[in-house]
Amino acid sequence: VTTLMGRGAIPDSHELALGMPGMHGNYTAITAMQKADLLIAIGSRFDDRVTGKVSAFAPKAKVIHVDVDPAEIGKVRAADVPIVGDAKVILEQLIAEMEKRATPPPTRELWMSTIRGWQAEHPLTYDQPDDGPVKQQYVIEELNRITGGDAIVVAGVGQHQMWASQFWKFEKPRTWINSGGLGTMGYAVPAAIGAKAALPDEMVIAIDGDGCFQMTATELIAASTEEIPVKIIVMNNTVLGMVHQWQRLFYEERFSAVDLTDHTPDYVKLAEAMGCVAMRIERPDEVAPILEKALAINDKPVVVEVKCDPNEMVFPMIPAGGSNDDIVMSVEDLR
Repeated sequence: VTTLMGRGAIPDSHELALGMPGMHGNYTAITAMQKADLLIAIGSRFDDRVTGKVSAFAPKAKVIHVDVDPAEIGKVRAADVPIVGDAKVILEQLIAEMEKRATPPPTRELWMSTIRGWQAEHPLTYDQPDDGPVKQQYVIEELNRITGGDAIVVAGVGQHQMWASQFWKFEKPRTWINSGGLGTMGYAVPAAIGAKAALPDEMVIAIDGDGCFQMTATELIAASTEEIPVKIIVMNNTVLGMVHQWQRLFYEERFSAVDLTDHTPDYVKLAEAMGCVAMRIERPDEVAPILEKALAINDKPVVVEVKCDPNEMVFPMIPAGGSNDDIVMSVEDLR
């Protein structure tokens, strides 16, 4: 499994890759950790978004915890085997020790069969009607398809961040940049500009929410001035999506300070005023052709506003303070 900050460390196409665990991870990754008898944690700090209720996290697992920072070892979950050191060096040593064994490792066919069953029964899904509002998941999958996954993806904070991690197929390390652990709204635009400046030959795509975009959009003036052709996809669902979701599910729809409908700018005109090429997607059939057009522009920054469904919610979900055994797969699970 690869946490939010570790996406890309293992190719998603690998037969043993289970994807992201945690509060908005997929069912299989969450459950595999929960049922495991051994966890080898490499550079993971066991934050609450991964563990859920700590006392109920992976209750039968022994833990081998590898981290370069000794302060992280045992901070949240006690380590049965604590190892302080560089991840690459430690892994090389562990593999060398495994290869010295006289007997071959077990196939674990029953465990793998169980995992395949979870994957088949609980895949990540969404429904994109031909004539309905555009779903962010669909936009992300189309971006992934059009680019062949060959891009550096940057995300802001919120629903779009979770969907990007869920639905983009990461095949290489260092192709996923986000502020997990800090939750910094407004991170995507400047981070994407920096990534493109550092790696000018790489495609760099920022997937941002409208709330995040409002915080640092003016950094695009610098991108335009310096001719940094970064791609910014603004998922405009007119709300602060993640907070809106929580207020809807857990606070009886008493919405407070999440509606961005009033007094917001025309994002296309705003982007054009800052020297960018700007486009807008309003229907599902516009997604592929407009994205293809935007990705083909290489001499200016490009902003694509996507009019999205404000009521779409991110699932799976572990409620705050809940155990990872209590996976919520849909609204119906909370009724």
